[in-house]
Amino acid sequence: MKKFLLTVLGLGVVGAAGVALIATHTPSSPFDDKKAATPPSADLVKRGEYVARLGDCVACHTVPGGKSFAGGLEMGTPLGSIFTTNITPDPETGIGNYTLADFDRALREGVAADGHRLYPAMPYPSYDKMPDEDIEALYAYFMTEVKPVKQANKPSEIEWPLNMRWPLALWNVVFTEGEVYQAKEAHDEMWNRGAYLVQGPGHCGSCHTPRGPAMNEVALDESSEEYLSGALLDGWYAPSLRNDPNIGLGRWSEEDVYAYLKNGRNQHGVVFGSMVEAFNNSTQFMTDDDLMSIAHYLKSLPADPDYDGPVWSYDPDTADELTRDVADKVPGAQTYAANCAFCHGRDGLGKNEWIPPLAGVSSMLAPEAQSAINVTLNGSTRVVSNGVPDSYRMPPYREHLSDAQMADVLTYARSAWGNHGDAVTADEVAELRGHTDPASIDVIILQMR
Repeated sequence: MKKFLLTVLGLGVVGAAGVALIATHTPSSPFDDKKAATPPSADLVKRGEYVARLGDCVACHTVPGGKSFAGGLEMGTPLGSIFTTNITPDPETGIGNYTLADFDRALREGVAADGHRLYPAMPYPSYDKMPDEDIEALYAYFMTEVKPVKQANKPSEIEWPLNMRWPLALWNVVFTEGEVYQAKEAHDEMWNRGAYLVQGPGHCGSCHTPRGPAMNEVALDESSEEYLSGALLDGWYAPSLRNDPNIGLGRWSEEDVYAYLKNGRNQHGVVFGSMVEAFNNSTQFMTDDDLMSIAHYLKSLPADPDYDGPVWSYDPDTADELTRDVADKVPGAQTYAANCAFCHGRDGLGKNEWIPPLAGVSSMLAPEAQSAINVTLNGSTRVVSNGVPDSYRMPPYREHLSDAQMADVLTYARSAWGNHGDAVTADEVAELRGHTDPASIDVIILQMR
């Protein structure tokens, strides 16, 4: 018995030592023995600016009205709010003293220069697929083109002991891959470029892939059918980016995907919710070749018929009901006729690419109704394409409709024109009403300089 206890104790000591080693270990970097070019070439800086657009760095590290990349954006988590950090080259409050190796470790390993671990709200599980060339270019851009801003970082609101960072080292061992994207020989160059952009700097899975109990993305590439299959995040439902015909891109062509990313709209819909920020600050600045590569890759991802359900088809009878003035007999229909039909149409088909349809769109077909509730409650932010804000935006209805009225009208829209989304309850509306705010009516353009 004594020998057994000593063995258990010894294993415990070895295990604890292993955990301590992992928790305190500083990952190596291919730049440990390499200094950044001083000064960097103009081509390298230009490439770095484009990589920053691909990664949409400005959307998270800049707040409306604030200085570029100075941080301060609040991000809600189940444990409490965290705030994005100052990534300007200020030596005291930013990353001005970061070496190229320090920068690389923060971006691809989630380890700050002082050794503390970053929360994976920073999408380093995706950024670790970026090659050395892109890291070096991004560093050159931030150190030479971004203006230093002296602004202290805000501490997180996660309480002790959950705010301890060392367990994140173990999280990284389990939930990150730790290798640069490797081209798949079975696919062509266009597919591989799209796969890299989606999985790496674009970090599309951060929003569109479900997360596990440890807040990890359950898949990081197309080898899993759960990758980009849709997920709830911060009051929005990020739809499937796979070929699911109802909740995904199954009825979209590659040209449709390209137009959506390039112009913020197509015949199927207009960007809204968190996707507005991604469009306003990132996708519209990508090259046509990169956008077509993304579209080509996404359209290669198969659907999941068992999850997506019967394929939607248009049913015009609902529009006929409104025309026959029987709306008062159908809960929510009268509210729709009075508040929604002028823009979205009695037929639910919208106005070409300018006002999106409600018939057959993912927000009306998805089991989760958060996006439909959120945009109806709070409206949408302005879509800014080529520096020009859009003329039409979804207004907030939180002051005009009660929880019950909003639940009824959304239930109606999610069951009309062949839609088969689940009913919405007043309690669901009330919950989102309590912790969301109306979208800004201002034109918000986050500047990278």
